Amino acid sequence: MKLITGNSNLPLANAIAAYCEIPLTEAHVRRFADEEVFVEIMENVRGEDVFVLQSTGYPANDNLMELLIIIDALKRASAKRITAVVPYMGYARQDRKPGPRTPISAKLVANLITVAGADRVLSVDLHAGQIQGFFDIPTDNLYAAPVMSADILARFRSKNLMVVSPDVGGVVRARVLAKRLDNAPLAIVDKRRERAGESEVMNIIGEVEGRFCILIDDIVDSAGTLCNAAAALREAGAEDVVAYVTHGVLSGGAVARVDGSALRELVITDSIGNHDTIASTGKIRHLPIAPLLGEAIKRIADETSVSSLFD
Repeated sequence: MKLITGNSNLPLANAIAAYCEIPLTEAHVRRFADEEVFVEIMENVRGEDVFVLQSTGYPANDNLMELLIIIDALKRASAKRITAVVPYMGYARQDRKPGPRTPISAKLVANLITVAGADRVLSVDLHAGQIQGFFDIPTDNLYAAPVMSADILARFRSKNLMVVSPDVGGVVRARVLAKRLDNAPLAIVDKRRERAGESEVMNIIGEVEGRFCILIDDIVDSAGTLCNAAAALREAGAEDVVAYVTHGVLSGGAVARVDGSALRELVITDSIGNHDTIASTGKIRHLPIAPLLGEAIKRIADETSVSSLFD
């Protein structure tokens, strides 16, 4: 088994390598003067089971091209099996046609990864379950809920917990977490989005007064939805609000928005390498997922069950 990484999230790649007790395979991933990506694998990979570690967050297009070209280089070097380990799958939010003459970019990205030569894909909390069906190769979708629930119980077990979904679409995700938190009650924030990147809280379904609320979501981008939801929950009498989100995209003024919000804390996994972005605030904390990914990689290499990780 060999592990290779692009430049998207070196700290996570190093942590996964440490968990698997395997050094990262030496590879040169660099740019030509015109920003074309060039990859050279510096070790023999013929007949090897190779895992390519690369999130496709900002800059999404650069990181996606790195992933595709690394896969192509491995395919041409006669690797036996290539697994694309993509903790954060960029373009996953474009999973359907929201209007006429619009693309389904998540399907296009799935085709690109497959055609490049990947034999398998491993990701964490895909934005929509149907994205697994966009791939014509085996796709494992890991869940961050076990990692999050362990952290919540370690820190807030004594609180009067309530899990809150920031929108109707996230109810299934919230229900899974609530079950892991000793069947905590569930509330839903009903919002109306007027335009992309903006949201308006309309109503809270559920009794949150006196509760310690745990907001749960898969992606935080502009942080508008989370901050508005936190403000509405506090106005409704919630004791405190903490948000747990798998992928911290945190674009634009998201960090400043979180800093000035009613959130006590925003906890994100390190699926995206944005350590410098959040260094200026004490309200955002990273939750490591290297053990989760490392264990899944070991099980895929050993041909054992991945789903049993979540039993």
